[in-house]
Amino acid sequence: MSDVNPMLSKLQSLEARREDLARLLADPQQIADANAFRTHSIAYSELGEVVERFQEYKRLLRDEEGAREMLRGSDDEMRRLAQEEIASLAPLKEALEKTLRKLLLPRDPNDDKNVILEVRAGTGGEEAALFAAEIFRMYLRYAEKHRFKVEVLDTSHAGQGGLKEATAAIQGRGAFSRLKYESGVHRVQRVPATEASGRIHTSAVTVAVLPEAEEVDVKIDEKDLRIDTFCSSGPGGQSVNTTYSAVRITHIPSGLVVSCQDEKSQHKNKAQAMRVLRSRLLDIAQNEQAQARAAVRRGMVGSGDRSEKIRTYNFPQGRVSDHRIKLTLHQVQDVMDGDLDAFIDALVTHDEAERLNEEIKV
Repeated sequence: MSDVNPMLSKLQSLEARREDLARLLADPQQIADANAFRTHSIAYSELGEVVERFQEYKRLLRDEEGAREMLRGSDDEMRRLAQEEIASLAPLKEALEKTLRKLLLPRDPNDDKNVILEVRAGTGGEEAALFAAEIFRMYLRYAEKHRFKVEVLDTSHAGQGGLKEATAAIQGRGAFSRLKYESGVHRVQRVPATEASGRIHTSAVTVAVLPEAEEVDVKIDEKDLRIDTFCSSGPGGQSVNTTYSAVRITHIPSGLVVSCQDEKSQHKNKAQAMRVLRSRLLDIAQNEQAQARAAVRRGMVGSGDRSEKIRTYNFPQGRVSDHRIKLTLHQVQDVMDGDLDAFIDALVTHDEAERLNEEIKV
């Protein structure tokens, strides 16, 4: 294959880098420096799989070279065995090359971050608010199935159990890598509970999946903030409508506004609002970078644009269709109960294939 030699060069560099890291991790001076030791440990761990697969690949190459040496001999039986071994090694070698190319793809630095999930009712009035509540529950169930920790940060309730909007933090290794494909418009087609004539309505919900920003990711100057307090509204017990515990933060340079009211403490609501604000600011910065790379990444799965319709949930037909990868499953209730892996796995595979094609072109 034409790209094997450049691939081998990259792999040799990574193998050498992991050996250097192993030496650093054994150095008493590095062990004494907690931050350096942690950084080196993470880097060493991240290189583990690709280096192990490379060493496996090198063993296959050595076995193949040994078999080719046997082919040059005069013993017919040994030559026959050598041909059989070369034939058996070929598919293993090809599969390992594919795996290694995938492992060499540039990694999204956000993949291991926690998630800030925002769900908002869109077009469709009360039915959209009801569907927003169901979509929010769908992601909470998905997080539960994957043992991610969920913290509901803010909810704004509508009538009949619906949600105007809701925000949650989803914490767990790889949370963003799994959920990042979910940003966009989710459309529902069904007969609303309020529809007497049985007519099918179409409503929409907007989902935003943001990598949760750390303080080191986004610096916010206090003088750029306007902080207002007000009484909470909706379910919440005695303190609702009696204390100024709810917090609204306006980031003046960007115009972003974040409100949190679900906690009874004003201090906690402010902390939650700052988490969301940092993540939104990080998302804006990264979207600007992504747009600059758009010409290179023509085949990416969706743009993450909030206005892009990504999925339709058709209840009368019992189907869910993802418009980016043309995948339809007739399992609408399972999906609404959090069984999203069939879609997410397909999206991950499609994205990797597109990025591999881009790498080959480059």
